[in-house]
Amino acid sequence: MYNRITTYTTICLIRFLCYAVGVMIITIASFKGGVGKTTTAVHLAGFLSKKGKTLLVDGDPNRSSSDWAAAGLLPFSVMDEEQAGAEARNFKHVIIDTKARPDESDLKELAAHTDLLIVPTTPDALALKATLKMLATLRGINVVNYKLLLTMIPPPPSHDGADAVELIKNSQLPSFKTQIKRYASYKKAALQGVLVGEVRDRSAKTAAAAYEQLAKEIL
Repeated sequence: MYNRITTYTTICLIRFLCYAVGVMIITIASFKGGVGKTTTAVHLAGFLSKKGKTLLVDGDPNRSSSDWAAAGLLPFSVMDEEQAGAEARNFKHVIIDTKARPDESDLKELAAHTDLLIVPTTPDALALKATLKMLATLRGINVVNYKLLLTMIPPPPSHDGADAVELIKNSQLPSFKTQIKRYASYKKAALQGVLVGEVRDRSAKTAAAAYEQLAKEIL
């Protein structure tokens, strides 16, 4: 009830209010939690804020984006659905962090009112299975403005990343060339309330560069 009335209704309102002023709207959605959805939303918003005023709409009941932003150290605004509906038109970019596992009607709303729907997934079997179900649903309702993003790819000797890439290629799924590897720096960034590039960690710059490359691929 919470998300059907607020998050998806707000997305429709944001698109209605922002259409005439050319605001870019990017939505992050997944069928499974723990796949880097909020990390992706936060870091895309961070990069896009360099290009123009950016808003991250926290539509996840867990309020993970809001918790990340609580320290006030992020270079963009974070609002919940009620706040965002009235303010979105004042921004150049809007990133929407949604709840996990949207149903078919939710997906229709998301796709109809966003410029790009990003579907993050980790390369493990359970996450990929859930993601493939979501993508099948998208195809079934003729949604085409989406792309798959591989996240949290473990380092060698694991073959999960390569196996997932092969599966995506063979399935001819629309996906980003950029892939996000698993780094502890992302968790540290969330705890400190900053973007990963500001964390004191040897992998922080590499982790930040991955999302910068993703943002450039989108633009």
